[in-house]
Amino acid sequence: MDDRPNIRLASAHSRRPTVPVPIPSPSADLLDAGERLTPDELRAHQLTALQWTLHHAYDNVELYRRKFDAAGVHPNDCRSLADLERFPFTTKADLRECYPFGMFAVPMDQVRRIHASSGTTGRPTVVGYTEADLDMWADVVARSIRAAGGRPGYKVHVSYGYGLFTGGLGAHYGAERAGCTVIPASGGMTARQVQIIQDFQPEIIMVTPSYMLTLLDEFEKQGIDPRSTSLRIGIFGAEPWTEAMRREIEERLDIHAVDIYGLSEVIGPGVAQECVETKDGLHIWEDHFYPEIVDPVTDELMAPGESGELVFTSLTKQAMPVIRYRTRDLTRLLPGTARPAFRRMEKVTGRCDDMIILRGVNVFPTQIEEIVLGTPAVAPHFQLRLSRSGRLDRMAVEVEARPGATAAEREAAAAQIARGVKDGVGISVEVTVVDPETLERSVGKIRRVVDLREK
Repeated sequence: MDDRPNIRLASAHSRRPTVPVPIPSPSADLLDAGERLTPDELRAHQLTALQWTLHHAYDNVELYRRKFDAAGVHPNDCRSLADLERFPFTTKADLRECYPFGMFAVPMDQVRRIHASSGTTGRPTVVGYTEADLDMWADVVARSIRAAGGRPGYKVHVSYGYGLFTGGLGAHYGAERAGCTVIPASGGMTARQVQIIQDFQPEIIMVTPSYMLTLLDEFEKQGIDPRSTSLRIGIFGAEPWTEAMRREIEERLDIHAVDIYGLSEVIGPGVAQECVETKDGLHIWEDHFYPEIVDPVTDELMAPGESGELVFTSLTKQAMPVIRYRTRDLTRLLPGTARPAFRRMEKVTGRCDDMIILRGVNVFPTQIEEIVLGTPAVAPHFQLRLSRSGRLDRMAVEVEARPGATAAEREAAAAQIARGVKDGVGISVEVTVVDPETLERSVGKIRRVVDLREK
């Protein structure tokens, strides 16, 4: 007998708006020991773990010893969680300075795996894991999958890339730890992925949201109704995405679309997870990762509930502890809901380094995405192209028409997007609606901005 919770959306034949069927919180026996901590127990654990981490980093990583000494602080100065503010930040530049293994806090014979960033903008950042780190990582991803609605026995189609990128293997071992069956599809070969989903009947897919849109287009290209598939849950991460994109995916695929957050420098996917029963932001697994929000310009701590740059300190990592690591992601912290002991982070919709300054106006690609996804006759595939005419920067928006859109509908869509950007963002842009399947498709993280300006 199939005792899995019914989490399908409303029938495709229903005339009502598509509304996800509510899912009850998991029973207590599905929560792990960390999820059962009371707020007081969690804070006590965090302080003990933080003190250990600061000593571990200072004693074993030359960069941290040098930075702490320069700032005039010592691990013994941490007597409360508030004392963390006295310690210096860690940046991606620090990690690149220590390339490849200078950030490791254990001997190499204790390192069981190495991952790294792509290094497309410079030296890659390299991260290492002990056996205990890998166990912890699998545990937090398993916790994330359960929070998303996954249960033992579900099949999980992993379309994150495998290799040095943390997404594929992080999702893979977490799904196995959760008692699921893994389909390690990786990225690319889109037509084959559609066939595998049809044949293997997975309940869950883990993938970037932009590549999910590519898969949806391929389903429709093959004449398959995406809402007819076995998929029930999509766990999407590795890039910012908006509520408008969530609605697009849920309505076209008839699934629950939830957010997972992570970055390789902190652990990989599984740092925080959106709970499917609330979909109100991502609960941070604070028994392993301590969050702060700082002003990205002044570096000052922000008050609770205020937006700023997300900063993380690892609490239990052995091979590569990170102290006050600046993620460049913009969000805010909120009280916990579905997991009351853990604070939530609002969905990340922009990064400090994704921000475009155009004629004095700050622009994030996700602002344009919201407008595109709310415009009839165009698909959710778009690209921003930056150019310069004399001393004046310009931005053009190229967006794909939906199949069957008429010339008049395309013209109206271009005008609506241009008006929406002018009214909502405050800049004038040229909008071109191109033919379907014209723009580059994502097989991993999407490239939204093409900068043609002279360096």
